[in-house]
Amino acid sequence: MLDTGKSLTSRVHNVAMMILDDAEVLAKLNAPEAVSAMRDALVAFHRGQLVAPPRAEAVLTFTAGRLVGHWYGFRSYARHVGGDQIVALHTEPDGRLAALATGPSLGAYRTGALGGAAVDALARADAATLGVIGSGQQAWTQVWAIHAVRPLSDVVVYSPTYEHRVNFSDRVYRELGVPITSVDSPVEAVRGRDIVVVATSSRTPVIQASWISPGTAVTTLGPKQRGAAEFGPDLAGAADVIVTDSPPQLAALDPPALLDPAAVGSLGAVIAGDAPGRTGPEQVTLYESVGLAGTEPYLLARLMGLT
Repeated sequence: MLDTGKSLTSRVHNVAMMILDDAEVLAKLNAPEAVSAMRDALVAFHRGQLVAPPRAEAVLTFTAGRLVGHWYGFRSYARHVGGDQIVALHTEPDGRLAALATGPSLGAYRTGALGGAAVDALARADAATLGVIGSGQQAWTQVWAIHAVRPLSDVVVYSPTYEHRVNFSDRVYRELGVPITSVDSPVEAVRGRDIVVVATSSRTPVIQASWISPGTAVTTLGPKQRGAAEFGPDLAGAADVIVTDSPPQLAALDPPALLDPAAVGSLGAVIAGDAPGRTGPEQVTLYESVGLAGTEPYLLARLMGLT
């Protein structure tokens, strides 16, 4: 039977199952622990301990994963209408449903935490300035996570709608205490920045490689397929290191990825020390976020103290 109190609890086979709504997920989340969980997930995936096939899409989108010997779980959501989301976590080997999380926050902040892990692995140790193109939830969770791995001294944001970027700036300053400036063009948001995040829904390039300064760590979150990408091949040409969180997911994109998946490395391999990342202060790095499956239940398991 489901208890309707603030902490929603059910019982499956007389064992407590926790159900967290969106507000409870947000109350449990903090950036350093979320980034740490995603760093561990990326390494586990690289080492074959986290089984995470590419997502499946029909009416619903499913991403699933299994931390061998510990748990398995999935996330489901209706991408085309932006409907409700659910993340389910089963313990192994008994298959007990241990936790459910509802709402969009767990998935969104897990993407931010993956970006934070990428910046921590790829950005210069002294990186302190951040440029953001985009002012939606994806952009916010990236700044939230990056602030946990680098002492940001200055953020610049651009998006086409003035009110959106002003509201974004207000939130960054209010919640993170980081100085932030809203600018009128994407080049102003990129040039001279140590870290650049591109988080848009644009299907045409919004960034040019010529704007990128030596030593910059670039993250892209939006469309990245042939004929529909927020960046062009020039960005890849300017990068010394290119990685993604899930090479299998990148290879499974349909239409195909703009960049040849064979030329894109594994972020988990870099974090594990099995592949080179940045090897010099002038290098430009590029992280293509595609969404490593299994990381939503991984983060839920961490919030529940199960990993």
